[in-house]
Amino acid sequence: MDTLKIITYTGIFVFAVAGVLKARTKRFDIFGAVVLAFVMAYGGGTIRDLLLGIKPVNWVNDNLAIVIVLSATVITFFFKMNFSLIKKLIFWVDAFGIGLFTVVGIQIALQTGISNVYALVMGIITATFGGLLGDVVCNKVPALLKPGELYATACLIGGSLYLLMIKYHFFTEMSMIISVLVTASIRIYAIRNKLQLPIV
Repeated sequence: MDTLKIITYTGIFVFAVAGVLKARTKRFDIFGAVVLAFVMAYGGGTIRDLLLGIKPVNWVNDNLAIVIVLSATVITFFFKMNFSLIKKLIFWVDAFGIGLFTVVGIQIALQTGISNVYALVMGIITATFGGLLGDVVCNKVPALLKPGELYATACLIGGSLYLLMIKYHFFTEMSMIISVLVTASIRIYAIRNKLQLPIV
């Protein structure tokens, strides 16, 4: 299994966990938790593949990905945690999830032959639109649109760094890891220090 596949499956697991944790804050039953886990794990990648014309979309016929989502759902659903711990876990899991999926989205887009700029856009969509759809399902204002989140901005910076490292022929696996860590770190730092873009 290559590095991109490992990062993809790790991202699927991470976002599935985030989806189940959100479901627990809304007191969904296990079916609702599964639906939210699938939405968050596959939402961004599905939209990316539709925009790029990739057929079938990423999760179709990928049995391992489905097993990962279902396993994440069962493990997380039955793991006892208080509400405060759940909120902290959502924060950490989501931060690293967007880092993982930014890299995956960019790399898959580049493989279709599109330009770096649009590959970056695809990376941001892959990383953020699953969470956006999950928030809509939970009847919340999406984190992507809230001030003080630096959600897409973190993906933009981390993804740009990844493309820059590719341009200068950095070791691919190391470039992926650095990009994930930078994206997650910016997201965490922004939340903890209440950084935000100018409000309209």
